[in-house]
Amino acid sequence: MSDGVHSPDGVIAPAVPVHWHRRVLTLAFPIVLANLTQPILSAVDTAVAGHLSGASYLGGVALGGLFFNFVFWSFGFLRMGTTGLVAQAHGAGNHAVLRNDVVRALGLAAAIGAIILVLQVPLIDYALRLIGGSDAVQAQARLYCHARIWAAPLALGNYVVLGWLLGTQRVRLALLSQVFINSVNIVAVLAYVYVFNWGVAGIGAATATADALGCMLGAALLWLGRPRGLPALNRAALFDAAALRRLIVLNRDIFVRTLCLLCSFGWFAHLGAKQGDATLAANALLLNFQTFMAYGLDGFAHAAEALVGAAVGARDRHAFAQAIKVTALWSALGALGFTLVYWGAGSWIIERLTDQAAVRATAESYLPWAALLPLVSVGGFLLDGVFIGATRTRELMVSMATSFAVFMLLSWTLTMQHGNHGLWAAMLIFMATRGVTLARYLPRMMRQVGAATVTP
Repeated sequence: MSDGVHSPDGVIAPAVPVHWHRRVLTLAFPIVLANLTQPILSAVDTAVAGHLSGASYLGGVALGGLFFNFVFWSFGFLRMGTTGLVAQAHGAGNHAVLRNDVVRALGLAAAIGAIILVLQVPLIDYALRLIGGSDAVQAQARLYCHARIWAAPLALGNYVVLGWLLGTQRVRLALLSQVFINSVNIVAVLAYVYVFNWGVAGIGAATATADALGCMLGAALLWLGRPRGLPALNRAALFDAAALRRLIVLNRDIFVRTLCLLCSFGWFAHLGAKQGDATLAANALLLNFQTFMAYGLDGFAHAAEALVGAAVGARDRHAFAQAIKVTALWSALGALGFTLVYWGAGSWIIERLTDQAAVRATAESYLPWAALLPLVSVGGFLLDGVFIGATRTRELMVSMATSFAVFMLLSWTLTMQHGNHGLWAAMLIFMATRGVTLARYLPRMMRQVGAATVTP
């Protein structure tokens, strides 16, 4: 019996060794658990708001959460860029470069967070008016945003800590950190809403509390995990022109990529809001399904980031290829699992998330779209991780910009013709385009690993 598999050109290629599956699962499983605490928290927030009297509370939390997705994840390069840079320095065994990359990212997070606090009033007002929604929904969203925004510098600092943990493959500590932050958040939201009666503002304040305590834990982890035996931080090395240029290019590309993604979800919410509060709330509820799936499958994408980054740092083409093959297999199996669960138990999940009859009925009518989304999205999610680990951020930016353009062209037309069903169809096309456009760049990147460093 052959110990390999036939490639398309007839050559027998060696099967993926078992230890690679073990390695990917060892990295991915704690990350999956850590990531799934976030949508559990989102579901708790949705359930708490969904059981307050009126759809405006749930809509307010949905709009407020969307605002912070825009504000915070616009700077998601603090996590993604840190992971790619740290993974490559880790793979090359260069601890001094690794430390400098983390310090630069922390400084950038503090500066961006301070600017957000200074601009918070016009930022919140303009963003919420842009998204839309009824006056009642807007009022609740403002309460949520003004309570949560004070932890902005600390939340962005947590992104850097998570990027460092993933890049150095300290996945158990990443699990500990995320579970701690989200456990604090869940306890705080129950206390602030049901004990102190702070309403929607209490949901926002709970997240701010969790970010603050999580940042304290992250600072302790950074100190305990610092490389030993290195010379003191060197100002000249921190402000090295080449390193700063690379950081700027990475951050610019990921920023544009993330902004296109967030604008897509913002436009999705806007077109949903134009169809009424019940549709807005139902779409927000169904996006919790997407959030569960995204955080789960991102565990394999994060594993790909760490393994691909290490392979690029070590200039190991074989390790690069194996990392992609194994993470792709497990990502596909995970996506299929999510689709089957949503198809079979979606109505039950909707009933747990809200007792608003109109929102329930509306959400159930669009449930099949949410159930199909994992299978359509999986390619884009995984390849995001591959390209971040390789720091091929220009391709990420171009791919997302192309997908965003396709979504904007189709969403309005399909929504006008088919209502919310057309809007969900456009979302599936958007997700599929992400994977297809990134896959086009993969063969060229594969050839470059080992022949040259894979940097912007």
